[in-house]
Amino acid sequence: MSAPTSSVSQDLRHVTVVSRKAVWAYGIVTALYLLLLLLAPREGDANFRFSAEGDWIRIPDVSVPGMTVAWVGAVVMIAVTVAAFLYIRRHRPAPLWLAVVFAVFALVGFLAWAGAGSPRDFSVVRLFSGAILLAVPLVFGALGGVIGERAGVVNIAIEAQLLASAFTAAIAASITDSPIVGLIAAILAGALVALVLGVFTITYRVEQVIVGVVLNVLVIGLTSFFYSQVLVPEAQTLNSTTRFRPLAIPVLSEIPILGPAVFRQSVLVYLMYLVVPLVWFALFRTKWGLRVRAVGEHPKAADTVGIRVERTRYIAVLIAGAVVGLGGAYYTVVSVSSFGKEMTAGAGFIALAAVIFGKWDPLRATLAALLFGFASNLEGALSVVGAPVPSQFMLMLPYVVTLLAVAGLVGRSRAPAADGVPYVKE
Repeated sequence: MSAPTSSVSQDLRHVTVVSRKAVWAYGIVTALYLLLLLLAPREGDANFRFSAEGDWIRIPDVSVPGMTVAWVGAVVMIAVTVAAFLYIRRHRPAPLWLAVVFAVFALVGFLAWAGAGSPRDFSVVRLFSGAILLAVPLVFGALGGVIGERAGVVNIAIEAQLLASAFTAAIAASITDSPIVGLIAAILAGALVALVLGVFTITYRVEQVIVGVVLNVLVIGLTSFFYSQVLVPEAQTLNSTTRFRPLAIPVLSEIPILGPAVFRQSVLVYLMYLVVPLVWFALFRTKWGLRVRAVGEHPKAADTVGIRVERTRYIAVLIAGAVVGLGGAYYTVVSVSSFGKEMTAGAGFIALAAVIFGKWDPLRATLAALLFGFASNLEGALSVVGAPVPSQFMLMLPYVVTLLAVAGLVGRSRAPAADGVPYVKE
């Protein structure tokens, strides 16, 4: 791939770095999309359902010619790729709205192709509501990763925190018959794993990536052992939780499409809606957030002005672990009523990729996590309409998107300068 080009204004005050990776990403996706349409054309109409049963406001179902809409999407994708290339030729970064247009038309075209000729409808409401549910642990995991890495601590142990939290929530909620107690226990479990991470990486300055990997292996081993030796024999008393039930918010839940998908969710999902802006505000609009970002960028300078680097990092890591713990609780007090061996299935690593994808910004990382959740939910939606797409391919789609994100095809990302670097006070 070509190296980034630089554009310097005449007064030499501004330098703009323009990467061509976005154009390559557009081009590769468009080429694959065109191959799909050419090699596997389909006949018939695709049906989309925009309202759920019992909605006060109902939007009529829409039936469109599948291949026609798919080819319209292809034309728009080609146009966006060309437009992005022209922006780069002029040493200007491709605007965000181009990416949005590209994603929307690619998705609509693909769904129209997949649903062509199927007697079943695509439920748009279920598509979005399922994506939100699957994204919940990824969002909390990504937020925890952002907080930790903004403070200079690489949190490879997100997977361990999610798994430990899910395990602890299952036991606590089963014993007390209260999902709230399970949620609190999950928060404490996530913070405990984070504390172990902090002790080795901050106090003893052990290589952070190695500590994270070891914690992941340790927690997987411990939870698998206790699952087999304790939870399976005592499933009724220790591994049978009462889950949070969906709660519909009056008025808001009746908004067409978004209402049923966004405002008919469980308490934990509504808590996610609050935590995301809270984390953003704390990091970028408070004195604490300024200190966290300072020790993540230049800990020596922060120490010089009186900021206690290790203390700030410890607090950030513990808060990050507690936030990730909320995501772990999702598995056993929202999704299912029992803990399963290695049930997080690598979600912590996808959350870590969302941190990179989101460029260490809580709002962008949340959007990246939602994207991964949507990609995961597509497998179920396509199987419902009988689309000729192998289920194995759809199951690997979130991981392919993750690899593209980590590879930098989404654009240039810069981690905090002191991320992963232990601080030694001189």
